[in-house]
Amino acid sequence: MSLQQRQAATPGAHDEMHRPDGSIHTAYSDYARWLGEVSPEVLNQRHREAELLIARLGITFAVYGDETGVERSIPFDVIPRILSARSWDTIERGCIQRIRALNAFLKDIYFDQEIIKAGLIPRAQVTGNAMFRPEMIGIALAQDIYAHVAGIDVVKVDEERFYVLEDNLRTPSGASYMLENRRMMMRLFPDLFSRMPVLPLDHYPDLLVEGLRAVSPRHISSPTIVLLTPGSFNSAYFEHAFLAQQMGIELVEGQDLFVKGDVVYMRTTQGPQQVDVIYRRIDDDFLDPLAFRPDSVLGVPGLLNAVRAGSVTLANAVGTGVADDKSTYVYVPEMIRFYLGEEPILSNVPTYRLSRPEDLVYVLAKLPELVVKEVQGSGGYGMLIGPRASQAELAAFRERIKANPDNYIAQPTLALSTCPTLVADGIAPRHVDLRPYIISGRDVRITPGGLTRVALQQGSLVVNSSQGGGTKDTWVLGS
Repeated sequence: MSLQQRQAATPGAHDEMHRPDGSIHTAYSDYARWLGEVSPEVLNQRHREAELLIARLGITFAVYGDETGVERSIPFDVIPRILSARSWDTIERGCIQRIRALNAFLKDIYFDQEIIKAGLIPRAQVTGNAMFRPEMIGIALAQDIYAHVAGIDVVKVDEERFYVLEDNLRTPSGASYMLENRRMMMRLFPDLFSRMPVLPLDHYPDLLVEGLRAVSPRHISSPTIVLLTPGSFNSAYFEHAFLAQQMGIELVEGQDLFVKGDVVYMRTTQGPQQVDVIYRRIDDDFLDPLAFRPDSVLGVPGLLNAVRAGSVTLANAVGTGVADDKSTYVYVPEMIRFYLGEEPILSNVPTYRLSRPEDLVYVLAKLPELVVKEVQGSGGYGMLIGPRASQAELAAFRERIKANPDNYIAQPTLALSTCPTLVADGIAPRHVDLRPYIISGRDVRITPGGLTRVALQQGSLVVNSSQGGGTKDTWVLGS
């Protein structure tokens, strides 16, 4: 098909399918042969079928800044992203190592704060962080786990090197897209799965339930696990309902739960039922109006007291946000060395902390060359990509930085790798990142693959679906 029609990749970007001489990387060799056997009409027809299925299933997301409030079907690319067993081994080991260190860090800062005493991270970076919750100090958690479900955003920059862009430890989203993408590809291209050794990932809901059972305060064979959602008006409600159904657990809202005697109960037609584990998809501030925002109608009054009493486990724990703050990110390599005694497998992107005067001066001078992010930002919001910004955008962002430099970090503009993507005029390279999902229970597990997000606009580095990006199925090849 249109391998010959492909547009040139972004200069300096690693092409995951093609070598510089035009030959095919080994991981894509079988797929490239198949691609050469099919007509453009076949791929376009499969793309149309995928769009219809996505609309029928209601796989939607909200677009930031869209005043209509209308949710849209998430764009899906029918060309998979393919990773070799060797590449996946690096990602898998690196993500597991990183989550082990981050969970150790979270336990430490809510107990002994040894990393602060050792002078490896400033006290103000922890206790002065907006996501630090003093209410969690001294509360023992099951298995010492704070981030039960994590998403680590990883990018590839050449054939061997991967960087971590950010850690998502509060309420990481997107796992439903990962699972639906695989189902979609197996339905549209069953022959490809019979000729390529693609590792399965449909066991993710089972791994998640297994991990949550392991942190039940009551040592019973069938603890009651629920997924707590803000409700059907939340932009991620599709995912909440999908995961609850796949996990075989109840989807509940705050009004479905109540606390009595520091124990959480679920209202059922058979009467109150004790809840052991809450997989919550509500931010800290709204979880308990008695402990946090008193105006919240989404949470459960008294929930923090139940956590403090040890009668229920919250996944993820209150206060995990201090570890996925983008200004804390810069210290993760030192956390790995401090808590695990190991060298990081996955590298951080070099990062400037604008709270440091020398970094601030440098970033303001080099703003057109850098990416600047809000430390508590997510979804690609509050971000400036210097090389692609207008003079007016640069000037406005410069003033925002000067007004509150502590609120930002900056990084060099990475040439994210590209993958072949179906576009209007054929197949062209588009920039991608990867979010694997890591589950911490009795041990730390990761599904082979994750969610590949793709920037659908030519040259764009913004992959977030909320800002116009799409998704791909991620194929990890067996060794």
